[in-house]
Amino acid sequence: MPIIEPAPWRHQYFDPVECPPDLFIPTDDPEAWEWNRDHRWVFDKLQVALSQGLEAGPHGTMPPRFPVFSKPIMNFRGLGAGSRVLASAEEYDCHHTAGHFWMTLLEGRHVSSDVALVAGEPRWWRHATGLATGEGMFDRWTIHAANDPALEGACGAWIASNLKGFTGILNLETIGGVIIEAHLRLSDQWPDLYGAGWIEAFVGLYRDKAWIYADADRRDGYSIVLFGPSGRRYRHPPPALIEELAARPGVSSVQITFHEDKAPERHSMPPGGFRVAIVNAFDLASGEAAREELRRHFLGAEPAVNVQRAR
Repeated sequence: MPIIEPAPWRHQYFDPVECPPDLFIPTDDPEAWEWNRDHRWVFDKLQVALSQGLEAGPHGTMPPRFPVFSKPIMNFRGLGAGSRVLASAEEYDCHHTAGHFWMTLLEGRHVSSDVALVAGEPRWWRHATGLATGEGMFDRWTIHAANDPALEGACGAWIASNLKGFTGILNLETIGGVIIEAHLRLSDQWPDLYGAGWIEAFVGLYRDKAWIYADADRRDGYSIVLFGPSGRRYRHPPPALIEELAARPGVSSVQITFHEDKAPERHSMPPGGFRVAIVNAFDLASGEAAREELRRHFLGAEPAVNVQRAR
């Protein structure tokens, strides 16, 4: 498939759309790094921090103050693997890890933004905010219909300075308006919530080097996540259950987000739990009800990790 999507649960978004056989579009970081040599430095989170004037340095250099946030300089497995707050010099010494760095501990809204760029110029924005539940987990993301002029202005200035000539989708993660991560690909968790025709425009951006999208179906959406306890082996639900949930009014799609034949410890997951499913919905109540059905399948009477922590 020319749209290179390593997660089989996300092929549902891309399979129906025609794409030239010689056009290869990345949806994950390894391919985006390989195919964008002029701009691949943005995957270096330490350099992204320094490019904004933040206090930051590799493990082995001493932060001037605590607490700081620590994570891998590059992380191509995702999901916050290896990230943590370090509250003191003693904790820093205890968790010293080769290939990690520390940076200013930021506060404020955690936003994931997808931007369509043509030769380094933003042509389309969409923003999502996460409801964090601790230890790298999120209860849900809200994909907002509204624009965010202040955030777009701040990020647009950084793009103008650092991504001249880049054409494609850029994903930025920000906290309090400061960029913490940049990815030369889209957020493949919720492209179905961007509206009818968006995937066709996505292909056209890479094929024609132009952004043509009416954006006429723009509305709030929700990407609702289910975590279970780490360390156990989960099984996929029956296909009939997934189909029934995905067909409910207000629900857009259902993802079962793990490989059944792969050991749990070989999945990249946040410290707090094991992500088993995602429900994308335009109606929050319908999406949460579908998540509850999946929770009963995976965990029975036991509370899901993220729901228990969020409430």
